[in-house]
Amino acid sequence: MKSQDQTISIAAATTPNSGKPDARQPRRRLTLGSAASVALLYLWAAPALAQELAQSAVVPPAAQPGDAAQPASESAAGVEVAQTEVAKAEVTPGNSPAVLDEVQVTARRKTESLQKVPIAVSVINGDFLNQTGAFNVNRLKEALPSVQFYSTNPRNSALNIRGLGAPYGLTNDGIEQGVGLYIDGVYFARPAAATLDFIDVEQIEVLRGPQGTLYGKNTTAGAVNVTTKKPSFTPGSAVELSYGNYGYVQGKASLTGPLTDDIAARISFSGTQRDGFLYNVATQDDVNDLSNLGIRGQILYNVLDNLSLTFAGDWTRQRPEGYTQVVAGVAPTLRAENRQYAAIAASLNYTPPSFNAFDRLTDVGSPIQSYQDLGGGSLTADWDTGYGKFTSISAYRVWDWRPSNDRDFIGLPVNTVSAATSYQEQLSQEFRFAGDINDDLNYVVGLFGFHQVIKSNPVQTTALGSAASRWLLAGTANASNSALLDGLTQRLSVRSVFDSAALFGQLEWKLTDQIRVLPGLRLNYDRKKINYDAQVSGGQDTSNDPALRAVQLAQLPQQTYADDIDDTNVSGQITLAYNPIEDVDTYATYSRSFKTVGLNTAGVPNIPGTSNPDLSLATIKPEKVAHYEIGIKTRPFRRVTVNLAAFNTDIKDFQAQVQDNSAATSRGYLANADKVRVRGVEFDSNARFGEHVSVYAAATYTDGKYRKFTNAPLSLENTGRPRPNDVEDISGSRLPGISKFATSLGGELFTPGSFLGRAGDYFTGADFSYRSGFSSSATPSDYLNVDGYELVNARIGFRSSKGWDLYFWTRNLFDKHYYELLSPGFGGTGLYVGQPGDPRTFGVTFRAEF
Repeated sequence: MKSQDQTISIAAATTPNSGKPDARQPRRRLTLGSAASVALLYLWAAPALAQELAQSAVVPPAAQPGDAAQPASESAAGVEVAQTEVAKAEVTPGNSPAVLDEVQVTARRKTESLQKVPIAVSVINGDFLNQTGAFNVNRLKEALPSVQFYSTNPRNSALNIRGLGAPYGLTNDGIEQGVGLYIDGVYFARPAAATLDFIDVEQIEVLRGPQGTLYGKNTTAGAVNVTTKKPSFTPGSAVELSYGNYGYVQGKASLTGPLTDDIAARISFSGTQRDGFLYNVATQDDVNDLSNLGIRGQILYNVLDNLSLTFAGDWTRQRPEGYTQVVAGVAPTLRAENRQYAAIAASLNYTPPSFNAFDRLTDVGSPIQSYQDLGGGSLTADWDTGYGKFTSISAYRVWDWRPSNDRDFIGLPVNTVSAATSYQEQLSQEFRFAGDINDDLNYVVGLFGFHQVIKSNPVQTTALGSAASRWLLAGTANASNSALLDGLTQRLSVRSVFDSAALFGQLEWKLTDQIRVLPGLRLNYDRKKINYDAQVSGGQDTSNDPALRAVQLAQLPQQTYADDIDDTNVSGQITLAYNPIEDVDTYATYSRSFKTVGLNTAGVPNIPGTSNPDLSLATIKPEKVAHYEIGIKTRPFRRVTVNLAAFNTDIKDFQAQVQDNSAATSRGYLANADKVRVRGVEFDSNARFGEHVSVYAAATYTDGKYRKFTNAPLSLENTGRPRPNDVEDISGSRLPGISKFATSLGGELFTPGSFLGRAGDYFTGADFSYRSGFSSSATPSDYLNVDGYELVNARIGFRSSKGWDLYFWTRNLFDKHYYELLSPGFGGTGLYVGQPGDPRTFGVTFRAEF
C-alpha cells in the first residue's frame, strides 16, 4: 500500500503498451543475457545495496506511455473485492486522502468501475502478496474465503472456488479443472502450476462462478487470472531478500528497460529455500522442505502505434525432499480383529514414532521427492484495428513430474516404491476480438483451440515390500507368506491425448441508463483418447498356481484398456444488471455450463470377486452445471465499499474422486455422483478511515451437499463391509473440502516518519482468517473431519519514500495446530494420516526499487 501523500501515476487514455518512448528520456541498451546477470547480481548483493539505497535520493521516474499499468488498487492493504472481466485494472486517485481509490477496468473497450461490472471477483495486487508472504496460490486462501486449495504434493493439488473445481483427493490426469489458472492470458492445464512461486506479479484476479463466455478454456467454477509486470520503456530494477526461521531464504530480482526505441525487455528471477516442517527419525533429516527456482523473461515490441507483440518465456524448477504425511490416528473398521491396524502392527512389532501428528515426526523408509520442471513460451499480439481490439495468444507449455513417494506413510516396507511420473505438453491458441457496435452495444467474441498430451515418462512404477503380505493379506491363509508380495511390481505405461476447440462470445446491451443485459454463448468440442497398459511382475513365482496369481493381481492389477470419446456441448449465460441509484449496482445471472468427459488414467477397480478391471469406469460422464447468482455492490460512502452475493449451483453427474481403501486402487479413481448442490452467501467490504487506516473484510457461507450419490465407496470405519453392502448411499451428506463458514479480516495502520534520517511511513498490519471444519473424505467419515481453525499473520516495518521497504513478519502468529487435510492410510487397516498446517514462522524482508 502506498502512503496517502504519494502519487499514483496513470497512463491516461492510451492503448496499453502502444505508446512510443519519450525522446527526452535517456535510454539504456541491454541484452537479455546481461539483464539476467545483473538481476542475479542484485540478488546476491542485496545487503550491500541496502546501505547504498538508504543513501540514495533517486525518485522513481513517472510512468511513460507504453509502461505497465499500475496495480489494481492500493486500498485496504492491497485487497480489493469487486466485479471485473479479464482485464488490466487501472487506479484513479480519490478526491481526498480519505477517499477509497476507485478501481477501473477496460474489458469492453471502455473504462468502467469494477463495482459496475456484474461478475464477482477478488483482486489482489502484488504489494499485498509481497507484504503478507503470499508467494504462491496456496497462501491466497487466507485472504480469500471463497477459495480453497488442497495439496499433498504439486501434482496432487486442487484449486477450488466456492467448493467446486477439482474433485477432492488425489489428482487424476483424465479430468479437466473446473477453475482455470491463467498467467498473462495463457491457460495452465495442470494443477501443479498452482504450487509455483509467483514471479514479478502485478495483480491477481479471482473470478467466481462459470466463465466460459469470456475465457478461452471452459471453466465451471471460476478462474484465477495472474498478471505479471510488463516490460517498461522506463529503466527500472527491483530486488527483494527475505530471511526467516526454518532456514527460510527467498530472493527476487527484476530488471526492465528499453532495447531500442520500439522494444523493451523485462527479466525476473525468484528463488526460495526452506527446511522441512517434518522430521524423519529413520534418516535423521527434515522433510517436506522447499527448493524452488524460477525465471521469466519478456520482450515487448511496439511494431506500430496500434500494434504490439509480447514474447514471454519462463522456467521453474522445484527440487524438494517431499512430500509425505504423518500418522494421525486409527479408526476401528468392520474387518475381523486380526485384519485391523493394532493386530497387524503388533505382529510386525511396529510402532510409529508418534500418534500425535503435531509432533511432526515420520519414519517413512522409501526415498521421497517431488521434482518438477514447468515452463514454456507465448506470443501475444494486441492490435487496435480502429473498429475494435484484436488479441491473439499463442502458447506452448511443458510439465515434467518425477516423484518418489512412500504411500504407506510408515516405516514398514509395505509400499516401497510409488513413482507416478507424468510428462505433459500443451499447445493453445486464442483469438479474441472486442469492439463497440454503437454507444449502447458492445461485444467480445473468441475462438480457442487446445491440444494436450500426457504420458508416463518413463513408466510409472509401484512396488510392494517384505511387510506387504502381512499388511494387506492379514487374516487369510497367505498372510504369513512374506515372499508372495515381496518385490511385486506394477509398471504402467499410460498416454492420453486431449483436443478441444471452442467458439465463445458475450454481448453487453444498454437498454436504458439504468439497465443492461449481458447474454453469452459457448460452443465447445472435446475429444479424448487413452491407452492404458499396466503389467505386473516380481514377487513369488506363481506361474503354476492361478489362485496365488489372482491374490497378487488383486493387490497390483494387471490391466490394459483403451478408449476414444468425443463430446459437443452448448452452454451460455445471461445477466441482467440494474443501477437503481448512484453507487448501488445489482445483478442477476443464470448460467448453463459443463465439465467435459473424464477418463480414468490411474486404473480402475476390479470387478468384485475377480481380478478383472471394471471397464465401465474407464469413461466418466460430463458434468452438467446450472448456476444462479444475484448480487449487490454498493459504495455508501466514498471511503467504503460493501458487496453481497448469493448463489446456487446444481450439478448433475458430478465428477468425484473416490478411494476404496484397497491397495489395488491406492491412487483412487473417478466416478459420477448423480446430483450435487452448492449454495451460499458472500460478503466483502473495503474501507479507509482518515489518512492512516485501511481495512478489508470478507465472509462466506457455503453449503455443499450430495443430493444423490447412492453408490459411493465405503467410509473408513465401514471398510470391510461385505457385498452387497460394499457401497454406501451418502445422499444428503456434505461435500468434502467445504467449510460452511470462512472469514478474512485485515488492515494496516501507517503514519509518516523517518528512519535513519530518511522520510517515509511506519506501518503495522495484520490479517486474520478462519475456516470452520470440513470433511476430508469423498465419503464422509467420523475420523476424517478437519476441525475449524483460525490463523493470524502480522507485519511491522518502514517504507521509505525513496523506494525501499524493511519489515518484520510472522505467519501463524499463535502457532495454531491445524490440519490441511486427513487421508485414509494404505490397505484399509483403519490407520489414517494427516498433513499438519505450517507452524509459526517469522522473518525479515528488505525490498527496493530503483
